[in-house]
Amino acid sequence: MEPRSAAAAGKDFPYTARTTCYIEVHEDGSVTHGSDRTAYERAVDGKSRLFAVWPGEWSSHLFAIDDLDEYAKAHGIKHDEERTGLKEHVHDVRWEKSSYGNDNPRSPYVSVRVSLTCGCTIHDLDSFAAQMRDQRGWAVATSGGWGSSSGPEGTTYSLRVRRKSLAG
Repeated sequence: MEPRSAAAAGKDFPYTARTTCYIEVHEDGSVTHGSDRTAYERAVDGKSRLFAVWPGEWSSHLFAIDDLDEYAKAHGIKHDEERTGLKEHVHDVRWEKSSYGNDNPRSPYVSVRVSLTCGCTIHDLDSFAAQMRDQRGWAVATSGGWGSSSGPEGTTYSLRVRRKSLAG
């Protein structure tokens, strides 16, 4: 039985779902698991093949990762403006400390409200955090909750940022 095609599933394939398990079969026949940049690079170089097990409701399904470009975009190896909502440019960012949730002075993080006046939107917090780390030196928390609200002045995002990184 041949594995299904991840490319055939299109944008619906759950590349980053926590329940998707990646398997890498190396050219020498050895098998490893996990998804990272080096697995992608080996697959692009033809030194291995990537597969994913996607658990279904009653059984799991094996997929060949046959669109490496889509895999790389989903995992943030290649930038994807459609997925992230973010252009690759220096963002025009307005921010202020939130009036809510900042009453513990010992907390290393502070809640902030962020507006992007450059026209970008945040669909992927990890990508935004990486861009803000590179552009402003911010350490944006990616493990906790975040949200957005829309109003007459546009969309505002509620995030947590390491206090010390906002000073720079």
